Amino acid sequence: MQETVTCGSWIRRPENLNLVVLGKSSKKRESASRSMLEIFSFDPQTASLSNSPQVTYVFEETEGEPVTIAVHPSGDDFVCSTSKGGCKLLELSGQETNLKLLVKELPPLQDVGPQNCMAFSVDGSKFATGGVDGRVRILKWPSLRIILDEAKAHNSVRDMDFSLDSEFLASISTDGSARIWKAEDGSAVATLTRNSDEKIELCRFSKDGTKPFLFCAVQKGDKAVTSVYDISTWKKIGYKRLLRKPAAIMSISLDGKYLALGSKDGDVCVAEVKTMEVSHLSRRLHLGTCITSLEFCPSQRVVLTTSNEWGAVVTKLNVPADWKEWQIYLVLVGLFLASAVAFYIFFQNSDSFWKFPLGRDQPGRPKFEILDPQYSEDAFGPLDM
Repeated sequence: MQETVTCGSWIRRPENLNLVVLGKSSKKRESASRSMLEIFSFDPQTASLSNSPQVTYVFEETEGEPVTIAVHPSGDDFVCSTSKGGCKLLELSGQETNLKLLVKELPPLQDVGPQNCMAFSVDGSKFATGGVDGRVRILKWPSLRIILDEAKAHNSVRDMDFSLDSEFLASISTDGSARIWKAEDGSAVATLTRNSDEKIELCRFSKDGTKPFLFCAVQKGDKAVTSVYDISTWKKIGYKRLLRKPAAIMSISLDGKYLALGSKDGDVCVAEVKTMEVSHLSRRLHLGTCITSLEFCPSQRVVLTTSNEWGAVVTKLNVPADWKEWQIYLVLVGLFLASAVAFYIFFQNSDSFWKFPLGRDQPGRPKFEILDPQYSEDAFGPLDM
């Protein structure tokens, strides 16, 4: 049976173990064919996925095909939106070689229709969905208490993202507008300003903790640019041409160092946030096909991309390697030893009484003389009681 990959995402597990979940639908529209979710293991040495899935979940025919996936930061569960059956919550348990999927009830989102985008807050306490019908929802997690349910937030929601502190949610409409919501109570905070010839299409908040920015992919006339907004004022402070073609998907690494854009014809570019310069470019990665998923690996400089035509592709980024924790400790130990050796040499070669070097006009060692034969080691002499 031929299959097409509709969506995909990383799952971060304990001890830096990473998995990949892929949503698949059958290319053959037969009554017996069903859509499914498959979870693959990831080998960091070869930067590749396992040949066969570790576990598979098959949808009922009435649920349609998977549309988008959002994984909780803990890696213990994830939500999958389907084209007909609303959203499904799946809990992941077991070890890599013995994984199990348990379907759980998700009452507030059971029959809400297909969702174009979904996102968990960075701290995992909130969950947001953006529907094809333009509805924006924010739920408390895991209680599923509804914080926001705005039916007319947009014409249709295209993208959304939570800020690093989980305080704000940005949502993007297919008509090019963008709104900011306060995640704690669901109140509307701002609508991003744009020129008449600009359409805001994608968004990602900065995640490095030092630059409070919101990055947006913007179609500015016939030019594709990445605009930067200051989240303290929600004013645009500049823009940069990175991908240089219309973007279909946007992502940012967990440490906030890299920003990625995927084009509508299969290209991927990765820019270093600090300099806003392109550090990796993969042309024709999904030749002639719109990239539907783009996500950074939680612990490796690797990205996962998917498209309907070419399936899932794992790409190792051509960027400078990050320092490992043991390498940092090794450098610190080396600096300490070098400092100790330098001090020892400095100490042995000094010629002052206190073993410090003499200045040009500094006298030599002081000579102590006993001036009083009754001299006592008590500098203050005997005390009268």
